[in-house]
Amino acid sequence: MTKVTEKCDGSDKTVVICDFSPPRGSDPALLSGAHSVSPDFISVAYSPGKAVRVDSAIAAHTIRQQTGREAIFTLATRDMNRLATQNHLLGAAMLGLDNVIVVGGDAFTERDLAAVKDVRDFRPTELIAAIKSMNQGVDYKGLNLRSPTDFCVGAAIDLGRGIEREARLTRAKASAGADFFITQPIYDLSIVERFKDGYESVAGERLSKPVFWGLQVLDARGLVFGDVPQFIREELEGGREGVDIAAELLHEFLAAGMTTIYLVPPILRGGLRDYEAAQRVLDALEGI
Repeated sequence: MTKVTEKCDGSDKTVVICDFSPPRGSDPALLSGAHSVSPDFISVAYSPGKAVRVDSAIAAHTIRQQTGREAIFTLATRDMNRLATQNHLLGAAMLGLDNVIVVGGDAFTERDLAAVKDVRDFRPTELIAAIKSMNQGVDYKGLNLRSPTDFCVGAAIDLGRGIEREARLTRAKASAGADFFITQPIYDLSIVERFKDGYESVAGERLSKPVFWGLQVLDARGLVFGDVPQFIREELEGGREGVDIAAELLHEFLAAGMTTIYLVPPILRGGLRDYEAAQRVLDALEGI
């Protein structure tokens, strides 16, 4: 299996990770959306919408079998204790999955907590470090595993929470062993330089790990993430296609040297995804 960092070899070639929602059912045919896109990696989210969905690692393994494409699974610290988390990781490694993205997971509401518990036995930074220890053959108890794992570990950046805060967190995650990062969708490229400067101020050096910059394909009928500028909202309401807006942003990303892209397909009401729209954005790369 190809690791994310192996694709980021220092050249100017574009590398794309495409977000994917696991289905709310066990029929393998429900993964058909993965056949509609051709990124470098398909990244399976962890229980988006806090809904009951197919386990991200199992979905990633099945997608890889069905499509032959490289797949990443996401693991949230919210729902499992340390024992269950590392059991899960060993299972993913046995399935041949080498790429994982660690997130905290959306917080449960008071209503959610009437039916489910919030565990968070690891913080994301702690889990990153624990996975790196597993790669050295050591579990959370300090005991030796019979065979080490070999995970390439990703972590999340949300610049909407404040540049200084995220710079500090990114530094902590990089120090814990994160190999690459993904960001929430970005619409204002000036924030990228402010973040890079903020990271350098905190760390005393530039961030050398690959960062996959978030690019969401918007849909007037769908959900949006990040601070979408008002003029883009007005363009959507006026009938401009989200694919066209995303393709224009993609050109801006590439012109700025941002060649590692985290592509977020449209998220429609009810959690449905439009992967064909995401593929149309990927098709735009052919003409660049």
